[in-house]
Amino acid sequence: MDVTINHVRKEFARFPALNDVSLEIKSGELIALLGPSGSGKTTLLRLIAGLDQPTEGQIFFGEEDASHRTVQERNVGFVFQHYALFRHMTAGDNIGFGLKVRPAAIRPPKAEIRRRVGELLDMVQLSGLEKRYPNQLSGGQRQRVALARAMAIEPRILLLDEPFGALDAKVRKELRRWLREFHDRTGHTTVFVTHDQEEALELADRVVVMSQGKIEQVGSADDVYDRPGSPFVFSFIGESSQLPVRVAPGGNVLFNGRPIGIAERQEGDAMLFFRPQDVALTQETDALFGKVTACRRLAGTRIAEIDIANGGKAHHVEIEVPLDAAVTLGADLRFRPTRWTLFAGSKAE
Repeated sequence: MDVTINHVRKEFARFPALNDVSLEIKSGELIALLGPSGSGKTTLLRLIAGLDQPTEGQIFFGEEDASHRTVQERNVGFVFQHYALFRHMTAGDNIGFGLKVRPAAIRPPKAEIRRRVGELLDMVQLSGLEKRYPNQLSGGQRQRVALARAMAIEPRILLLDEPFGALDAKVRKELRRWLREFHDRTGHTTVFVTHDQEEALELADRVVVMSQGKIEQVGSADDVYDRPGSPFVFSFIGESSQLPVRVAPGGNVLFNGRPIGIAERQEGDAMLFFRPQDVALTQETDALFGKVTACRRLAGTRIAEIDIANGGKAHHVEIEVPLDAAVTLGADLRFRPTRWTLFAGSKAE
């Protein structure tokens, strides 16, 4: 099922939680809505579900305008962060609930409901646990029951709101892998909300990066990480440092009036962004340099924190250094970005 968001605006007490948002989701895609708190990602998910109505704009399911249809009419499956299971019902009864409460005219026979529940329990790898109550299941198992319950009604679209937010790191990682495999088997159009960058980059076919009620960038994990389209996306996705620079006539990039060994075409003030791993230590004079203020081990490398003077202001950056590099606190360190992005228009200080 294709989903089209067409110039949607959503206001709460005249405050725009979403402002002119447009997005096309292809049938069978796994889409992540990623952004900080207040970016509008959960509001967008609720509008797709029908839990809220847009102030302006339209939401299409295929060719059908579903903008003002109810949740039931849209036939979506919704999985919440905190499971929302019925505590007095077994896992099997929770999964079958949506089928049992259908109007008599479209309610499947009891035998068909039992068959469907058994099929879903097997699909979410919980066969044999149908008689257990939620308090007898682990957090990961409860979330899989919640997913099976959402799938039981054979939804046109599956929506997940921070589905792993209440779980510990190890269980989250296991369930992320499982959800990707589950999605590939079922082929449902799936949209999930997360503030976890790693989760979005690992799981999604495309990532929708949101900020302040708008979409900043839509693309694959490689697109948003390697080719960020705005300063916000660069700073939000992964670790990064930024410095105000100026591109002089001829292309030399200057920081604090000095060349730093890199060149760009577009002249003028800009902001230089680079990631900790995309630097090389050097002894050459046309490079960035500053004092090491801290150094910490990170898996197979070290992170050096450096203060770079710029007139009366110090800019703090972080870079990766080899484990065997002689880096001491208070020492001067010279380095040069090997991969970077310049966003023009930001004023050098």
